[in-house]
Amino acid sequence: MTTIQLLVLITVFLIASVISVITGSTSLITVPIMLQFGVEPRTALATNMLALTFMSVGGTLPFIGKGVIDRSRLPLLIVLTLAGSILGALLVLVVPSKSMPLIISISMIVVTVLSIVNRNAGVVPAEVIPSRIAEIAGYIVTFLLGIYGGFFSGGYVTLLTAAYVMLFRMTFVQAIATTKLINIFSSFVATLIFMMQGIVDYKLGGILGLTMFMGGIIGGRITLSLSSIWLQRIYLTVVSILAFVTLRKSWQSNQSASHD
Repeated sequence: MTTIQLLVLITVFLIASVISVITGSTSLITVPIMLQFGVEPRTALATNMLALTFMSVGGTLPFIGKGVIDRSRLPLLIVLTLAGSILGALLVLVVPSKSMPLIISISMIVVTVLSIVNRNAGVVPAEVIPSRIAEIAGYIVTFLLGIYGGFFSGGYVTLLTAAYVMLFRMTFVQAIATTKLINIFSSFVATLIFMMQGIVDYKLGGILGLTMFMGGIIGGRITLSLSSIWLQRIYLTVVSILAFVTLRKSWQSNQSASHD
């Protein structure tokens, strides 16, 4: 990799990490550009996961002591996330990831539509306690998304944020802060498995990890300075764009494959 390519990667990873503290979906941006620069697919996924761990730590720090992390649910959410992420990371070794962008783009479109329909969700504190069914569903979704997070991670935090807003009735700030902390465990356990498989580029991962750590801190501070309504607007705008772009790329890829 040339110096210019590395500088481009650092710039992209920094910008993506700042924005994705609010929106998630970092890997939908970072993994494709790594592939464009010739990084082997599994190495790109593994190295990106290492960098995401640093970003999640940086993104969590500004929220510590602010009272916005859901501590009551945290222990069970972490356990479910760890179990799911371990399974997801193991799937990387046996399952092709070509179909995942299509699945995740459709999921994000659904999330966007539901968020528009439920405009007050995440903007104002919920006045009612989530139903028992919604509470259980939130934990089930945490485990299932943990599998996906350990597998690819692109869109993982985006969908998790939406789930916590809709099912646990968190505000956007609470959901963003809680998912950032949970993502530390998801990314870290997946990274450990990738390390054991010897597919992590430590030099590149260290550089990009430090970059994303700084971006995470900046993004976290920006999040705390914005109102819930603005967080919702940024979230929906970026998620809609990423969903469209990912869906378009997936369609083009399928078209090319059908012509071959």
